[in-house]
Amino acid sequence: MNFLPFIEAKRDGQDLDPAQIRESISAYTAGEIPDYQMSAFLMAIYFRGLTDAETGALMRAMRDSGDVLRFPDDPRPLVDKHSTGGIGDKVSLPLAPLLACLGFRVPMISGRGLGITGGTLDKLDSIPGFNSLPTTGRIVEIVQTVGCVICGQTARMVPADKALYALRDATATVPSIPLIVSSILSKKLAESLDALVLDVKFGAAAFMPTLEKARELGRALVKLAGDSGVKTRALLTNMESPLGRTAGNWLEVKESVACLEGNPAETRFPAPHSAAKVPDAAERVPADLKELVLACAAHLLVQTGKAESAEAARKEAAGCLASGKPREKWNEMLAAQGADLAAFDRKLALDHTAPVVVELNATASGFVSRCDARIVGEVVRDLGGGRFTKESAINYDVGLDCLAKSGEPIRTGEVLARVHASDRAQAEAACARLKKAFVISTEPITPKPLIAEIL
Repeated sequence: MNFLPFIEAKRDGQDLDPAQIRESISAYTAGEIPDYQMSAFLMAIYFRGLTDAETGALMRAMRDSGDVLRFPDDPRPLVDKHSTGGIGDKVSLPLAPLLACLGFRVPMISGRGLGITGGTLDKLDSIPGFNSLPTTGRIVEIVQTVGCVICGQTARMVPADKALYALRDATATVPSIPLIVSSILSKKLAESLDALVLDVKFGAAAFMPTLEKARELGRALVKLAGDSGVKTRALLTNMESPLGRTAGNWLEVKESVACLEGNPAETRFPAPHSAAKVPDAAERVPADLKELVLACAAHLLVQTGKAESAEAARKEAAGCLASGKPREKWNEMLAAQGADLAAFDRKLALDHTAPVVVELNATASGFVSRCDARIVGEVVRDLGGGRFTKESAINYDVGLDCLAKSGEPIRTGEVLARVHASDRAQAEAACARLKKAFVISTEPITPKPLIAEIL
């Protein structure tokens, strides 16, 4: 096709009709449009933007560029959750089995991390034997029998998005609201969902630096998903501090399992954060992780008409989580995806799997007034727990745990964090950098709400 007139039209601020967008994406996916022309088109979109109609047409063209998951008729609604990414963001892991136990089907197609943002698939790949890339047919089979699956998109799912994202990453056109919206929703709507909850993060370690930018993205996502027939809500959540007490792939899996074991309330570290005893899993379940897991579940219960009010929905979700059934469902999902449960349980029983663990201790008494999520993410990445490029290898065992949370009291010598590293030199270098993440004040502070707004 002659793509040049389309580039010129968007460069000059003209609207494209849906047929033109559909034809362009189809031709590019088929290799009929060169990368240099598509790069120019993306840059024109970056500067000129897209109308709602154009964004919807682009999203649908990307979604329909490959396989779309098709499920048999079933009274259980198809639901999912998407996060724009953050540090310590392990919500998907306990949420999927919880939703399955609440009577949903959950075809959770997830991604890998890049830069300081952790990826759900990288966390799951730390589990012995786990297969994060089942076939399309197997995805449907697991969802129908188990109720949930967490996996990556197959090579035949949304190939246009894979190609366009790689191009956006290389051409500095990632931060475009229409391109972000079409990318996220092309993947989520390829799951044939009835309802979707979005976790749009803002702050130091989020893609959107401010609440205002997160609100703009959230509104665009909710509108297009709603216009496409998917009942959608967006939670705008604070990512100034890490979510939970861990950051790093395997350590976040351990924390997720602790959450699934239904600990009724957060327990403070002994004495608190005492170096004399490392708290066991049940003592490490943080209130913010549990709050966000239950909020996502409650909203989906209301969105699908399975609960009449937010209060009733949260009570139902909390009761289900405390019952232990989601923990059993988690094992069922792992087994369906090839995990070696005996090896998994042995690994869970270990305090650490990295060769070296070093404590970062407080040098003053007071109250933790800041734990900078960006610095935490950078430290984990540089330990080997994240990627600089898509080809980078991951060390699943490194990271941080026992993170002190904003607002908590701390005494001199108590643990601010533990660093899990490949060697002592790496651990000590990480501790030196991690000191800058924490600020200790003499007066108590009130942490900002985790969930700032709901759209």
